[in-house]
Amino acid sequence: MDHLKSLGLSNLGKVYFNLSVSRLIEEAVKRGEGVLASNGAFIVKTGKYTGRSPNDKFIVEDPEVKDEIWWSNNKPFPSEKFDALFRRMASYLQNRELFVFDGFVGADPRYRIPLRVVTEYAYQNLFARQLFIRADKKELEGFKPEITVIAAPGFKAQPEVDGTNSEAFIILSFKKKMVLIGGTLYSGEIKKSVFTMLNYFMPKAGVLSMHCSANKGQDGSTALFFGLSGTGKTTLSADPERFLIGDDEHGWSDEGIFNFEGGCYAKCINLSREKEPQIYDAIRFGAVLENVVYDDITREPDYSSDAITENTRAAYPVDFIPGAVIPGIGGHPRTIIFLTADAFGVMPPIAKLSFEQAMYYFISGYTSKLAGTERGVTEPQATFSACFGAPFLPLSPIVYAKLLGEKIKKYGTEVFLVNTGWTGGPYGIGRRMDLSYTRAMVKSALSGKLSGVEYEKDPVFGLMIPRVCPGVPSEILNPKNTWHDKKAYDETAKKLARSFVDNFKKFSQELSELAAFGPKAD
Repeated sequence: MDHLKSLGLSNLGKVYFNLSVSRLIEEAVKRGEGVLASNGAFIVKTGKYTGRSPNDKFIVEDPEVKDEIWWSNNKPFPSEKFDALFRRMASYLQNRELFVFDGFVGADPRYRIPLRVVTEYAYQNLFARQLFIRADKKELEGFKPEITVIAAPGFKAQPEVDGTNSEAFIILSFKKKMVLIGGTLYSGEIKKSVFTMLNYFMPKAGVLSMHCSANKGQDGSTALFFGLSGTGKTTLSADPERFLIGDDEHGWSDEGIFNFEGGCYAKCINLSREKEPQIYDAIRFGAVLENVVYDDITREPDYSSDAITENTRAAYPVDFIPGAVIPGIGGHPRTIIFLTADAFGVMPPIAKLSFEQAMYYFISGYTSKLAGTERGVTEPQATFSACFGAPFLPLSPIVYAKLLGEKIKKYGTEVFLVNTGWTGGPYGIGRRMDLSYTRAMVKSALSGKLSGVEYEKDPVFGLMIPRVCPGVPSEILNPKNTWHDKKAYDETAKKLARSFVDNFKKFSQELSELAAFGPKAD
């Protein structure tokens, strides 16, 4: 309580500290925040905010950090407005019951940061407990948080007074190490605001912060999967033949890689036990389902329905996945996979990258923004997201790219590009790449089976495409072969190549040597 009072939170109602999963679920049910599904998971509807709201996210423009921030990617917020908004938020929270989670981000104790999440809703505290790293009783004694998140969905901002863009807001202060979230119940804002904080602090400790999943083979070799939401990070890293380290956020230090979190946040639209058995079975008592349609009588979830949103989500502890690596620590990665969901259907399903190409495609971060991940996105759109995670980068992408390059060179990591998007044509004409083929390609890359095969060079993208891959029909490895209209393929490929070239111009001054390793627009 002393910490809350020091922040300016006083005259509160009852405050529940570090309740168990069962207690939090009881409180959430009692308050009518959601219902229990037939599989035991807690289902909640998050209202009109069913995804992240990028236009409502800000970074406080404190003088101490102002010159470091990548402002062309982040919205500034005046420090005096932050203080005023917090005072109004604190007034709103007076006499209200609150829930507090204390834990950590960073599985490696050498780099972990104590985290406190204060929530108005029991469900949001359950989410935090399952997504972040839980502290044991001894660690809770004298717990002192370094990062504090306060989430009050019931408190709505007044844009004309508070300086926000809408009633919802996500505002980060690196100086105060504090995040304020209001007006939205979508819990992904809690998760990603903490990740943004880590993307500021971790590079200062010499750690590359990464938007990627990670797993470990039976031989101990570690693999990373970079990609934006919907490209397959969670699905492909939850491999029954490998051991999951984490599904979304990791750090790479001089000692190896480590999970930032203690849980997973998986998309579950069209989820099935047949295609994704580990994720399907992880959704049980203690898990949280967001915006999943269910039968009112049987409480059976309908994962095929997008009646509320396509961005249906499941949150659960990483140890709900059999064989998960606890704590989430691994050695230096032997293999890195860049995942893209190419809506144009012209990127190869798998290609091996040179060091320079790896740097180019990392800084480009090409994929398609999939429907439902963000509010207002109703169909796939081609997008470039630097380092496969621009929405969460407070610093220039050059900072992260240079760290990645140093580590790839130092530890001899192989890099592949994998397209989990469309084949046989663009979105609307072609079809999504078969998951079984993608799994086979990833398996071959991780096991070294693509090291001795013959490759052909793509004339537009310059990528090295294997002519054969175990378990995959050879005719689909070169995307042009899957198109009936070859001329249309050439035109589409060149159009996408021009987009790459245009996007890279903003980095060409500092990374001019990499321009030659990108696609050829002519």
